[in-house]
Amino acid sequence: MKTEPITPARIDWSGEAPRALDFDDIYHPRIGALAQAGHVFLRGNALPARWRGRARFTILETGFGLGLNFLATWAAWRGDGERCERLHFVSVEKHPPTRADLQRAHAGLPLADLAQALQALWPPLTPNLHLLEFEGGRVQLLLAFGDIARWLPALRLQADACFLDGFAPERNAAMWAPSVFEALRRHAAPDATAATWSAARSVRDGLARAGFAVERAAGVGGKREISVARYVPRAGRRTPPDLRVPHAERKALVVGAGVAGAFTAAALHADGWDVSVVDRRGDAAGDVPGNLGGLFHGSVHVDDGPHARLLRSAALLAARVYAPAVATGRVRGQTRGLLQVERRLGRFEALQALAARCGLPAEYVQPLAASEAARHAGVPIDAPAWFFPGGGWVAPGDLVGHALQGTRRIGNTAIARIERRGTRWRLWDERGHVVDEAPLVVVCAAEASTRLLGPWLAPSGGLDWPGWPIERSRGQVSVLGATTPLALPLVGDGYALPLADGRLLCGATRHDGDDDDAVRAHDHRFNAERARRLTGLDLPLAPEAWQGRVGWRLTAIDRQPIAGPVVAPTLGSTLGSIEHPGMEPQIGSGVAPAVGWQARERSVPLHRLAREPGLFVVTALGSRGLTLAPLLGRLVAAMAGGSPWPLERDLVAAIDAGRWLGRAAPKRRHTGELPGLR
Repeated sequence: MKTEPITPARIDWSGEAPRALDFDDIYHPRIGALAQAGHVFLRGNALPARWRGRARFTILETGFGLGLNFLATWAAWRGDGERCERLHFVSVEKHPPTRADLQRAHAGLPLADLAQALQALWPPLTPNLHLLEFEGGRVQLLLAFGDIARWLPALRLQADACFLDGFAPERNAAMWAPSVFEALRRHAAPDATAATWSAARSVRDGLARAGFAVERAAGVGGKREISVARYVPRAGRRTPPDLRVPHAERKALVVGAGVAGAFTAAALHADGWDVSVVDRRGDAAGDVPGNLGGLFHGSVHVDDGPHARLLRSAALLAARVYAPAVATGRVRGQTRGLLQVERRLGRFEALQALAARCGLPAEYVQPLAASEAARHAGVPIDAPAWFFPGGGWVAPGDLVGHALQGTRRIGNTAIARIERRGTRWRLWDERGHVVDEAPLVVVCAAEASTRLLGPWLAPSGGLDWPGWPIERSRGQVSVLGATTPLALPLVGDGYALPLADGRLLCGATRHDGDDDDAVRAHDHRFNAERARRLTGLDLPLAPEAWQGRVGWRLTAIDRQPIAGPVVAPTLGSTLGSIEHPGMEPQIGSGVAPAVGWQARERSVPLHRLAREPGLFVVTALGSRGLTLAPLLGRLVAAMAGGSPWPLERDLVAAIDAGRWLGRAAPKRRHTGELPGLR
């Protein structure tokens, strides 16, 4: 999906109601937005009665505006003793307000606590899906910032109710285009309803053509009529294949207790699953990298392609997840920002030009001159840098232990094989004993994932399946015992971060195909030399001054992680699919290619791949595990549980476990020693 910079809303506050200058229309009538929300959108969709007794209820809104419909809906949910267990609110907004405008719009509202919670989590205005979680995750707001024509086909959800709240059709025709109504049809659950304040003939006709039975209803606040509608599915209606686990029992097994497994388990637990985490180690952190600290941050790229978009979505969510954990002291780390030294672009003016072209807000990333970067870092820096205010570092072991709270852990158990028994999956250990079974298994076992999923990665059933092209590389990090003045993590040619006690952690080497687990003196010297160039500090080069650790990272050759449902080793009826936005299934058609590949190379489109129901994988996170893990865990939980996906469909396709099917065997991307492990 092509992205464009987000232009914030331009609002005139001089009248009785705020007015959008771009559309010359008011945000709400004189009676107030909450009164309108209650009459038009809640009662117009028969809420809260329709969500009572349900496990989850999903609302799709066209036009988030100032967030008042969401606040009114959240308040109604909170005040309903028979409310659904989980409320999902998905909203699209081309011109979102700034946090300051949001605060101004919410001043004096009777819902002050809810409004302040929304303002506190208000994201940077980037062209992404932004997942905001409230009430311990039981209320989720998924915000899509950008053009509705691009976003509606990119979403994956089933809406139980639709709030149509764009500005008037004659002032904002794009919000009421035929393609919008058609997208509502594709996203509508069989019993979906819709409501809008507009009674325009074009709106009623658009809903009717999309399969909704439309009625007029009494208006409010001087508005004579509004429109309400009920979706009537047509015979032979095509619906996207369902990836939800086809079993009533909400039990899940996660194999691997690293950062990927921990955050997958945490997301499933938050979604109501009874989760057990199986790991070959016995400690609470499981098979988590033993580094004292690891980095998380986004990325800037000139074309804002899939890699940059995925990392931005992941980094924004990681910051919202990690900051509270660090603030409480349960997780060691720092979430005040991170600097990425940029030498490739040369002068500071080149960074400024790229930032202007990408249109990314300062809340996400800022170009800094060398002198300003040095002031932030507390050490000499001789090149301009990108400053990511939401970046930082965390201690992986602390983070994993924190994420695994509420889950059952089965330690000292190496899984030897996975076997399907009817609608359940069975895990066997190396002694030939059944460890446990459940309708849902997620494999997050790093390099062991390919071994456990071997039967699904071998050519069979007519599939030309080369398996996953994954590189395993050795990395060594180094820790200086003395304290240093570095204030923020630095990334560039290698990285350096100040630990909580002031010591310096830097790295990392990279050697492909190297199985040596011994700490090496020349790797310490290599890390120390790069850290000296990066920080400008006079660091000792003698290996005796450094401590270290060796680990291994797994990276797919297209630099994207592998996450989602496992492909069944046959061509047949599709149990689940990852579709490209706007594409109808066609034999031989392509889908969004992963980085570095062309769609024409694919002989089997992703939508035709059968999926194993209840078997998922998260692996090959490379050096970005801490950045990616919270988002990928929530994506798998959404797929398995049937909630809206927190990632757009073309990015889901780019990380799909079957994306290499039909391709020629790829060449290795790297040889020798390279910087990384970020």
